[in-house]
Amino acid sequence: MKELVERIKKDGQVLGDGVLKVDSFVTHQVDAELMEKIGKRFAEVFADQGITKVVTIEASGIAPALYAAQALDIPMIFARKAKSLTMDEELLTSSVYSFTKQVTSQISISKKFLSEGDTVLIIDDFLANGQAAKGLVELCQQAGASVSGIGILIEKSFQDGRELLEEMGLKVVSLARIASLKNHTVEFLEEDA
Repeated sequence: MKELVERIKKDGQVLGDGVLKVDSFVTHQVDAELMEKIGKRFAEVFADQGITKVVTIEASGIAPALYAAQALDIPMIFARKAKSLTMDEELLTSSVYSFTKQVTSQISISKKFLSEGDTVLIIDDFLANGQAAKGLVELCQQAGASVSGIGILIEKSFQDGRELLEEMGLKVVSLARIASLKNHTVEFLEEDA
Protein backbone atom coordinates (compact mmCIF):
# COMPACT_ATOMS: atom_id res chain seq x y z
CA MET A 1 0.00 0.00 0.00
CA LYS A 2 1.76 3.06 -1.31
CA GLU A 3 0.44 5.49 1.36
CA LEU A 4 1.73 3.32 4.22
CA VAL A 5 5.13 2.74 2.60
CA GLU A 6 5.54 6.47 1.96
CA ARG A 7 4.57 7.28 5.56
CA ILE A 8 7.14 4.81 6.88
CA LYS A 9 9.79 6.43 4.67
CA LYS A 10 8.80 9.89 5.91
CA ASP A 11 8.14 9.31 9.63
CA GLY A 12 9.47 5.86 10.58
CA GLN A 13 12.61 5.72 12.70
CA VAL A 14 15.00 2.78 12.71
CA LEU A 15 16.18 2.22 16.28
CA GLY A 16 18.32 -0.83 15.51
CA ASP A 17 18.64 -3.77 13.14
CA GLY A 18 15.29 -5.20 14.22
CA VAL A 19 13.28 -2.25 15.50
CA LEU A 20 11.22 0.27 13.51
CA LYS A 21 9.50 3.05 15.45
CA VAL A 22 6.19 4.22 13.95
CA ASP A 23 4.73 5.82 17.06
CA SER A 24 3.78 9.07 15.32
CA PHE A 25 1.14 7.37 13.15
CA VAL A 26 0.50 3.74 14.27
CA THR A 27 1.61 2.65 17.72
CA HIS A 28 1.06 5.68 19.97
CA GLN A 29 -0.42 8.57 18.02
CA VAL A 30 -2.78 7.27 15.34
CA ASP A 31 -3.33 8.77 11.90
CA ALA A 32 -7.06 8.06 11.60
CA GLU A 33 -7.23 8.85 7.89
CA LEU A 34 -4.40 6.44 7.11
CA MET A 35 -5.92 3.76 9.37
CA GLU A 36 -9.26 4.11 7.58
CA LYS A 37 -7.53 3.61 4.19
CA ILE A 38 -5.70 0.58 5.60
CA GLY A 39 -8.93 -0.89 6.98
CA LYS A 40 -10.71 -0.39 3.66
CA ARG A 41 -7.80 -2.04 1.80
CA PHE A 42 -7.99 -5.12 4.01
CA ALA A 43 -11.78 -5.21 3.51
CA GLU A 44 -11.26 -5.12 -0.29
CA VAL A 45 -8.65 -7.89 -0.22
CA PHE A 46 -10.77 -10.21 1.95
CA ALA A 47 -14.22 -9.15 0.65
CA ASP A 48 -15.03 -12.56 -0.87
CA GLN A 49 -13.98 -14.64 2.16
CA GLY A 50 -17.27 -14.56 4.10
CA ILE A 51 -15.62 -12.86 7.08
CA THR A 52 -17.96 -12.58 10.11
CA LYS A 53 -15.52 -11.10 12.68
CA VAL A 54 -12.31 -9.09 12.63
CA VAL A 55 -9.96 -10.00 15.48
CA THR A 56 -6.90 -8.13 16.73
CA ILE A 57 -4.84 -7.73 19.88
CA GLU A 58 -4.72 -4.59 21.98
CA ALA A 59 -3.58 -1.92 21.43
CA SER A 60 -2.03 -0.89 18.10
CA GLY A 61 -4.10 -3.28 16.01
CA ILE A 62 -7.39 -1.82 17.17
CA ALA A 63 -7.58 1.20 14.83
CA PRO A 64 -6.98 -0.62 11.51
CA ALA A 65 -9.08 -3.60 12.65
CA LEU A 66 -11.98 -1.33 13.54
CA TYR A 67 -11.91 0.35 10.12
CA ALA A 68 -11.72 -3.04 8.38
CA ALA A 69 -14.71 -4.25 10.40
CA GLN A 70 -16.61 -1.06 9.58
CA ALA A 71 -15.90 -1.50 5.86
CA LEU A 72 -17.03 -5.15 6.06
CA ASP A 73 -20.04 -4.20 8.24
CA ILE A 74 -19.18 -6.78 10.91
CA PRO A 75 -18.02 -6.71 14.56
CA MET A 76 -14.41 -6.26 15.64
CA ILE A 77 -13.04 -8.08 18.69
CA PHE A 78 -9.77 -7.30 20.39
CA ALA A 79 -7.92 -9.74 22.59
CA ARG A 80 -7.06 -8.24 25.94
CA LYS A 81 -3.63 -8.52 27.50
CA ALA A 82 -4.92 -8.08 31.03
CA LYS A 83 -8.08 -9.44 32.58
CA SER A 84 -10.40 -6.74 33.89
CA LEU A 85 -12.90 -7.07 36.72
CA THR A 86 -15.76 -7.03 34.20
CA MET A 87 -14.45 -10.10 32.34
CA ASP A 88 -16.12 -12.68 34.54
CA GLU A 89 -17.29 -15.06 31.83
CA GLU A 90 -15.47 -18.00 30.30
CA LEU A 91 -12.40 -16.91 28.38
CA LEU A 92 -10.39 -18.21 25.48
CA THR A 93 -6.72 -17.71 26.40
CA SER A 94 -3.30 -17.98 24.80
CA SER A 95 0.25 -16.88 25.60
CA VAL A 96 2.01 -14.42 23.28
CA TYR A 97 5.65 -13.34 23.27
CA SER A 98 6.30 -9.74 22.20
CA PHE A 99 9.54 -9.23 20.28
CA THR A 100 9.50 -5.46 20.87
CA LYS A 101 8.63 -5.56 24.58
CA GLN A 102 10.54 -8.82 25.29
CA VAL A 103 7.70 -10.12 27.50
CA THR A 104 5.13 -12.90 27.36
CA SER A 105 1.51 -11.85 27.85
CA GLN A 106 -1.61 -13.90 28.44
CA ILE A 107 -4.25 -12.74 25.93
CA SER A 108 -7.94 -13.47 26.17
CA ILE A 109 -11.28 -13.11 24.41
CA SER A 110 -14.66 -13.87 25.93
CA LYS A 111 -16.21 -17.06 24.53
CA LYS A 112 -19.48 -15.20 24.03
CA PHE A 113 -18.00 -13.10 21.20
CA LEU A 114 -16.31 -15.79 19.10
CA SER A 115 -17.90 -19.08 18.11
CA GLU A 116 -17.79 -22.09 15.84
CA GLY A 117 -19.71 -20.44 13.02
CA ASP A 118 -17.35 -17.48 12.71
CA THR A 119 -14.94 -16.85 9.86
CA VAL A 120 -12.21 -14.54 11.10
CA LEU A 121 -9.87 -11.97 9.61
CA ILE A 122 -6.97 -11.29 11.97
CA ILE A 123 -5.34 -7.87 11.75
CA ASP A 124 -2.13 -6.77 13.48
CA ASP A 125 0.21 -3.81 13.24
CA PHE A 126 3.51 -5.73 12.94
CA LEU A 127 4.58 -9.19 11.86
CA ALA A 128 8.02 -10.13 13.19
CA ASN A 129 8.23 -13.62 14.66
CA GLY A 130 4.50 -14.26 14.21
CA GLN A 131 3.75 -14.92 17.87
CA ALA A 132 0.90 -12.40 18.25
CA ALA A 133 -0.88 -13.67 15.14
CA LYS A 134 -0.27 -17.28 16.19
CA GLY A 135 -1.79 -16.54 19.61
CA LEU A 136 -4.85 -15.00 17.97
CA VAL A 137 -5.17 -18.04 15.67
CA GLU A 138 -5.07 -20.28 18.76
CA LEU A 139 -7.91 -18.28 20.35
CA CYS A 140 -9.98 -18.69 17.19
CA GLN A 141 -9.24 -22.42 17.08
CA GLN A 142 -10.31 -22.79 20.73
CA ALA A 143 -13.66 -21.25 19.75
CA GLY A 144 -13.97 -23.52 16.72
CA ALA A 145 -13.86 -20.48 14.39
CA SER A 146 -11.98 -20.60 11.11
CA VAL A 147 -9.30 -18.05 10.18
CA SER A 148 -9.60 -16.86 6.61
CA GLY A 149 -6.49 -14.73 6.61
CA ILE A 150 -4.14 -12.40 8.42
CA GLY A 151 -3.77 -8.73 7.50
CA ILE A 152 -0.53 -7.08 8.57
CA LEU A 153 0.32 -3.39 8.37
CA ILE A 154 4.11 -3.74 8.53
CA GLU A 155 5.95 -7.02 8.03
CA LYS A 156 9.60 -7.46 8.96
CA SER A 157 10.27 -9.95 6.18
CA PHE A 158 13.79 -10.62 7.45
CA GLN A 159 12.23 -12.39 10.46
CA ASP A 160 10.39 -15.72 10.31
CA GLY A 161 6.80 -14.71 11.14
CA ARG A 162 5.38 -15.10 7.64
CA GLU A 163 6.94 -18.52 7.24
CA LEU A 164 5.46 -19.67 10.58
CA LEU A 165 1.95 -18.52 9.62
CA GLU A 166 2.10 -19.87 6.07
CA GLU A 167 3.27 -23.24 7.43
CA MET A 168 0.04 -23.19 9.48
CA GLY A 169 -1.84 -22.89 6.15
CA LEU A 170 -2.77 -19.24 6.63
CA LYS A 171 -2.99 -16.52 4.00
CA VAL A 172 -0.85 -13.51 5.00
CA VAL A 173 -1.40 -10.11 3.37
CA SER A 174 1.07 -7.39 4.34
CA LEU A 175 0.65 -3.77 3.25
CA ALA A 176 4.33 -2.87 3.80
CA ARG A 177 7.10 -5.48 3.71
CA ILE A 178 10.51 -4.58 5.06
CA ALA A 179 13.55 -6.43 3.72
CA SER A 180 16.06 -4.84 6.08
CA LEU A 181 16.57 -2.21 8.76
CA LYS A 182 20.38 -2.34 8.61
CA ASN A 183 22.46 0.83 8.79
CA HIS A 184 19.39 2.74 10.07
CA THR A 185 17.81 2.47 6.62
CA VAL A 186 14.44 0.92 5.72
CA GLU A 187 14.63 -1.29 2.63
CA PHE A 188 11.32 -2.55 1.27
CA LEU A 189 10.11 -5.61 -0.61
CA GLU A 190 7.03 -5.44 -2.80
CA GLU A 191 3.91 -5.42 -0.62
CA ASP A 192 1.08 -7.97 -0.94
CA ALA A 193 -1.70 -5.42 -1.40
